[in-house]
Amino acid sequence: MTTAPGEHANPFSDPDLAEDQREFVAESTLSVGRDASLTLGTDTLIVLDEAFARREPLNCCGLFPRSKTTRAIPFFNILWAELSDFELTIHHAHPVSKNIVRVAFINYNIEKTDRALAASWTERLLDRAYGASQRRKRIKVLVNPFGGKGSAPKWYMRDIEPIFAAARCEIDVERTQYNGHAVEIAENLDVNSWDVVACCSGDGVPHEVFNGLGKKKDAAQALADVAVVQLPCGTGNAMSWNLNGTDSPSLAALCIVKGLKTPLDLVSITQGDRRTLSFLSQSVGIIAESDLGTENLRWMGSARFTFGFLVRLVGKTTYPCDIALQLENDDKSIIKAAYRQERDSTGPSPSSRRPDPVHHHPHQHSNPAQPAPHSAAGLPPLRHGTINDTLPSSPSWSALSPYPHLGNFYAGNMSYMAASTPIFPCALPSDGCLDLVTMDGTISRLSALRSFLAVETGRFMDGENVSYRKVAAYRIVPRGSGRPQAGRFGRWMGRWGVGGGSAGGARQGKEEGYISIDGERVPFEGFQAEVHRGLGTVLSRSGKVYEGDMVH
Repeated sequence: MTTAPGEHANPFSDPDLAEDQREFVAESTLSVGRDASLTLGTDTLIVLDEAFARREPLNCCGLFPRSKTTRAIPFFNILWAELSDFELTIHHAHPVSKNIVRVAFINYNIEKTDRALAASWTERLLDRAYGASQRRKRIKVLVNPFGGKGSAPKWYMRDIEPIFAAARCEIDVERTQYNGHAVEIAENLDVNSWDVVACCSGDGVPHEVFNGLGKKKDAAQALADVAVVQLPCGTGNAMSWNLNGTDSPSLAALCIVKGLKTPLDLVSITQGDRRTLSFLSQSVGIIAESDLGTENLRWMGSARFTFGFLVRLVGKTTYPCDIALQLENDDKSIIKAAYRQERDSTGPSPSSRRPDPVHHHPHQHSNPAQPAPHSAAGLPPLRHGTINDTLPSSPSWSALSPYPHLGNFYAGNMSYMAASTPIFPCALPSDGCLDLVTMDGTISRLSALRSFLAVETGRFMDGENVSYRKVAAYRIVPRGSGRPQAGRFGRWMGRWGVGGGSAGGARQGKEEGYISIDGERVPFEGFQAEVHRGLGTVLSRSGKVYEGDMVH
């Protein structure tokens, strides 16, 4: 009997495709019933099922069911797929709103004769879903029960744990009990048993974890092997915004499941006889005052920071100090070009390489800190000494120069300090440099306001009153008692307890001002910072840049 052309052919095949293309499509498609199939698309799993139309609710007239028979599930949302004796089950993160995903699944019976084909297809699906990311991560979870005003445990159980479980991660959960507890946990952690330390908290617990790992005898190896991540369950979630692009606990959990191992610069801060590690930022001046000096305005919520920032800008508050820098680059156009080159590169991700030091300034000869060696050594030695040593005499270091009218000194290792706040748009995870912003406190109020408003548009870096530099190390020594100097408007506002005057601490009768390291207050005294290139490890979506790119 002769078969007519097209008889019994696949109705979804394209007759114009070449034979090898048709073979590829056939290998990517798994039939899972008479009226259903699963196809590996370019970026999504395409589920074709005639039964979807029958399961959908009736339309608005109540007469006919909807006719949609396909669903597309992004590979990024595929959590796991497994084949049992007779059934294929695929778990995925299903969006229930713009900022929330919940675990869902689809399952289909598989004929015995199709098991080998289904097993091969399932492995290809997992390859597409995870790519270079590690599957079934071993995650040590630290929950700060005070994070998010006490909501962190609830958010973990409702939004995070189901996603980790569906992705077949190995999980151990421990609650932090007091300030500094995470330091102790990380210092005693068996790093051979865990791939990730996930902090259900704000930015404070990751700061503690990095410092706990830094206390281990094999600190360099521990910091290289164990990725430190944040699940946004606090009031300050800058780490998650930078690496995951969200402050949603469920979306962040998905990003960690799929995250790529990424080297992160860490910064040694020496102050007095202490050495600590910073992963996020250091600030003296307006930023530190607006954050730490507005505790009496907590009733305003997150708006207290914005209010404190504006009060100090308009009040022309200044913070006299002396500063020395190991400068790598101070040309904004060259800094932007170097950032774009890294962002647009198609080479291996930093999970498999450590980038060469950045040398973009024609008159600089210093080398940013080299990548941390994978050895049994502790923290790398300080190349420039401590705050107690004589200032390095290298040609790459500037002299300790007076800044009598400093308005803001803000050094950052990540782009975003909070949602919609790209202070450092050209920051890279492991370029061996800190991005440094300084502003003169004597600029006009109009210029100050323009600079503030430019933050949300991503134009802050371009402001004529903003100095944006790449530095590998610096020393800053505040002058006097730490009482900032305010203009008449600032003094008037200070009388009402909202900033200005002696702005912040002095308003409350304290002699010391504010210095912030990763959002934590430290003594108001001089300190020195030195970058260690690629010393730490995190998980990121891209593997090479931060989220929320605003560089044109």
